[in-house]
Amino acid sequence: MNLRDLRYLVAVADHRHFGRAAEACHVSQPTLSAQLKKLEQFLGVQLVERSSKQIMLTAIGDDVARRARGMLNLADDIVEVARAASDPFAGDLRLGIIPTVAPYLLPYLAPAFERELPRLRPLLREEQTAACLEKLRNGAIDVAVIAVPFEGADAFAQVALYDEPFVLAAPAGHPLAERSAITLEDLADERVLLLEEGHCLRDQALSVCQTVGAREAREFRATSLETLRQMAAAGAGITLLPQMAALADANPMGNGRLLLRRFSAPEPRRQVAILWRKGSAREPTVRAIADVIRGLPEVRALWER
Repeated sequence: MNLRDLRYLVAVADHRHFGRAAEACHVSQPTLSAQLKKLEQFLGVQLVERSSKQIMLTAIGDDVARRARGMLNLADDIVEVARAASDPFAGDLRLGIIPTVAPYLLPYLAPAFERELPRLRPLLREEQTAACLEKLRNGAIDVAVIAVPFEGADAFAQVALYDEPFVLAAPAGHPLAERSAITLEDLADERVLLLEEGHCLRDQALSVCQTVGAREAREFRATSLETLRQMAAAGAGITLLPQMAALADANPMGNGRLLLRRFSAPEPRRQVAILWRKGSAREPTVRAIADVIRGLPEVRALWER
């Protein structure tokens, strides 16, 4: 038994498809299939159920794959320890980032990486929170940038990056848009547009709404913040946007159709953090990335009124 064969098994567990697993492992499908059969012969148990329609792991196969992930993560950490000893700020770093942060932070972060950490090559993956955490847990990514808190936070090491205020986005002509100052209590009995299930921002905005007696506009759920912006601008209702998204100029609302209002103190906020596996050899790199993000003028501006 060797680590290569365990990687093949984990790839099959992840993809449930021999072809995609082989592609992920950069080998031919016959090679992967043959090595898995050898692994089964060595262990004396069936690990994979093969049929023309689907690939499934047996109960023991799932157990072996789960244990194999831990071994492979440790093996990868050994490699990273060796690399970090020579230069902790060089090489590839797989970074997962949630969709309600990625489009608004990355335009500033990418050039900052080039300036501050020029030998580091970040490989960026945009994923919803649950997918980010699962990939971080199984070693598919090294670092995740997500909103906190979340269930199971104790399983990871983390450093806070910034607190971001929520901003009210309302169509021109809406009563709240005409006010010079608003409070959270002004949302009482309002119908608020929210993201679809799976986005942590939905849960955070919904929590704010429930606190003050606002209601979700259930007939519509957006797949992205940009859709929320457009729907609010079109007069479909009001919504809550993170400040960086609200002020993004990638898709400006013309003709004053969308009006933004900051809340009076205490403002509703979300916290964004960077996470990594406890004991990872990349911790010095992650902390350096955290310093770069916290030092961005656009991030520092989140504390200014």
